[in-house]
Amino acid sequence: MTGLLRSSIEERFSDVWLEGELSNLRAPGSGHVYCTLKDKTSQIRAVLFRSTAVRLRFALQEGLQVIVRGRLTVYEPRGEYQVVLDTVEPKGIGALQLAFEQLKERLAAEGLFDQDRKKAIPTFPRVVGVVTSLTGAAIRDILAVLRRRWPTLHILIAPVQVQGKSAGREIAEALTALNQLGFVDVIIVGRGGGSLEDLWSFNEEIVVRAIADSHVPVVSAVGHEVDVTLVDFVADLRAPTPSAAAEAVVPVLAEVVERLLELKVRLGLVMLRHCAFERQRLDSGIRGVTDVRFRLQEAAQRTDDMVDRLREMVQQLLSAGRERVHEVQRNLFGLNPILVITQGLATVPQLSKRLERQMGVRLTQHRHRIHATLTQLNTLSPLAILGRGYSILQTVPAGQILHRANDVRIGQELEAQLASGRLSCTVTQVFDDSSV
Repeated sequence: MTGLLRSSIEERFSDVWLEGELSNLRAPGSGHVYCTLKDKTSQIRAVLFRSTAVRLRFALQEGLQVIVRGRLTVYEPRGEYQVVLDTVEPKGIGALQLAFEQLKERLAAEGLFDQDRKKAIPTFPRVVGVVTSLTGAAIRDILAVLRRRWPTLHILIAPVQVQGKSAGREIAEALTALNQLGFVDVIIVGRGGGSLEDLWSFNEEIVVRAIADSHVPVVSAVGHEVDVTLVDFVADLRAPTPSAAAEAVVPVLAEVVERLLELKVRLGLVMLRHCAFERQRLDSGIRGVTDVRFRLQEAAQRTDDMVDRLREMVQQLLSAGRERVHEVQRNLFGLNPILVITQGLATVPQLSKRLERQMGVRLTQHRHRIHATLTQLNTLSPLAILGRGYSILQTVPAGQILHRANDVRIGQELEAQLASGRLSCTVTQVFDDSSV
């Protein structure tokens, strides 16, 4: 029965167009895509087989409004209606435009378009690489501008297809090859204008990543000024047209030569003024040398005068010093240490006897003081008290001194400290003050 229904439905609804919102997206490892297509009032299952899914330029997303074309059938194992999709287009926006926005958002999130990744374009490149088609107008415009502005420039062309299925791969390979040469200073990549489909090879991820990986600065020159591709975002410099790219890469040789000639003339004038200034300084220095000679002669004469005055001062100081030395010698004779020692030795025996008498008096006083202190200490010593028949009781093993009978219990061991020796005791009875 289900097979008959399937045959009837497929024969009658072999080509249907539907519009709705995608939901319940599921993409297993087989590569097929399963989803539900729904509107406000109804829904139907849909399947996009792998052979059709790989041709989609954009990614299917939950909630995306689409217009689909396919055939209605019945999935016999579950007995459910489903649509086998042949084409899927986003509603309100083209598939290419949606694919462009999705890829742009993903690559921007990776940082490929960040400004801090941009490399500076060299001011005076020696070798310029060009990646474009040999048959388009872009190569003619680029070559014409480069040769006009800098006739001695070396131009290396990497011919590629700029439109078609294999164009993106060829452009990426050409960029990699120019980087591997090692002597290319800057690369121009681009083509003339066209539709979004015509320019799509410059939106392919392989091309964008090749430019991002390039260590040589890359200038994009795709289409006209209004055309925007992903290559423009990742390139180190975006030019609105191929001709503008050539103008941005190299300056005008004639203008550079003219500027150099102007700088040469200005440098000559500066050197002339500098030489004149230095000549004036030299003349002034020569005049200064003559003045220095006269000043040196005057200084030499003043030096001679100062030497004579210094000699006289030294002689006066030596005479005064000799007189002081004679005076000190006379004073020292009166302070002969032998005389001083002889006089001192005569007084030593007297001082020794006085010291002995004084020490005897001091020792007697200290002995009396010590005996008095010892007598007082013996009077206050606990041992003296114990000698009069008293004892000190302590708990065992804590060693706590007892003051009251209530501090112990019957059977507790105690230790008694006597004036001579110790006793070990056991409490057999406790009498407090109230029982006396």
